Amino acid sequence: MTERPYVLLSCAASIDGYIDDTTAERLLLSNDEDFDRVDEVRAGCDAILVGANTIRRDNPRLLVRTEGRRKARVARGLPESPIKVTFTARGDLDPGAKFFTTGGVEKIVYCSSSAADSCRERLGDVATVVDAGDPVDLNTMLADLADRGVQRLMVEGGGTVHTQFLTAGLADELQLVIAPFFVGDSAAPRFVGTGQFPHHPGNRMTLEETRPIGDVILARYRLTRS
Repeated sequence: MTERPYVLLSCAASIDGYIDDTTAERLLLSNDEDFDRVDEVRAGCDAILVGANTIRRDNPRLLVRTEGRRKARVARGLPESPIKVTFTARGDLDPGAKFFTTGGVEKIVYCSSSAADSCRERLGDVATVVDAGDPVDLNTMLADLADRGVQRLMVEGGGTVHTQFLTAGLADELQLVIAPFFVGDSAAPRFVGTGQFPHHPGNRMTLEETRPIGDVILARYRLTRS
């Protein structure tokens, strides 16, 4: 197996499995206590990955929020926040997005071969653009991250990204938070889409932990490396 980072998937979903609704406003699926837990998990990782559509839709900063955790990382010789990572087929990301403009940390964009040159023209001043094949190959991306010293990668979505990592058998851990309400809109994005998953009724994930966090529930699963 090609060396790759430990891959931790993090997601919050409604009772009926949705990670957002169809309105323009961001749907808050968690609570302040769990947001702080996620911040702690972020602070313990070397890189954070989201898909290009998440950058377009949610415009996330992807930074460690708590000053004490940022200082603790610096004391260990690390940047205040983990490396930011995304991948894209088209390369048409906005260089003004918060992903690129916030935080003095490295930003890496893995792009399909067919769009790599145009992506470098667009983002070359704000990020490192890496040709990762056509289509983008997750194994190539993970091997490159490992070469850059990334040992622990946190994947924060969205649903298409989670589906790709899970169906490819490239996730080692899943941290799933369940919110106490329903979305009830089949047009809304779900935690995962259709696919052939290595974990099915005959090959269950290993439940490592469950605990309530305010009004949400955290379920932490261990997945076997493929």
